[in-house]
Amino acid sequence: MEHLAAKSPSDSEVVMTQLILPSDANNLNSAFGGKVMEWIDICGAIAAQRHCRQVVVTASMDDLHFHAPIRVGWIAQLRARVLATFRTSMEVGVTVHAENPLTGERSLTTSALMTFVALNQEGGRVQVPALKLETEEERAAAQEAEERRAQRIARQKQAQTWLRVMPG
Repeated sequence: MEHLAAKSPSDSEVVMTQLILPSDANNLNSAFGGKVMEWIDICGAIAAQRHCRQVVVTASMDDLHFHAPIRVGWIAQLRARVLATFRTSMEVGVTVHAENPLTGERSLTTSALMTFVALNQEGGRVQVPALKLETEEERAAAQEAEERRAQRIARQKQAQTWLRVMPG
């Protein structure tokens, strides 16, 4: 297996900006949650792909939280970066801040943790570069990601009765 040079988390950082239009809104005149989730998935995938320079697919979305609404006419700014790497997968953190364009006031509206898997052209998993952790905050975030990964794997092995009650 070839050696892949470690990369800094900042190398994967992505910033996306969206204007909330009426077509993005729900009946409460704020951004539809599914639309925000779509943007989060795209932003996170770009960060993961930027880190490994491979095609990536979303494996999971954890800890998705809607903290506050984003109003029509406001600006949504998404930020994503790789927080941890494993053999063929990466955990990516994504935040969404809303900005009132008339006042400049900004606030956190959404946060999510996502796992992406790197794939080769045949669709098989491929190794990703390690993460070069340069600060205490980055090391702590990576350690937390390791713990979340262990919990995620444990949950996958548990019986998931709820799947059996869903019509096929």
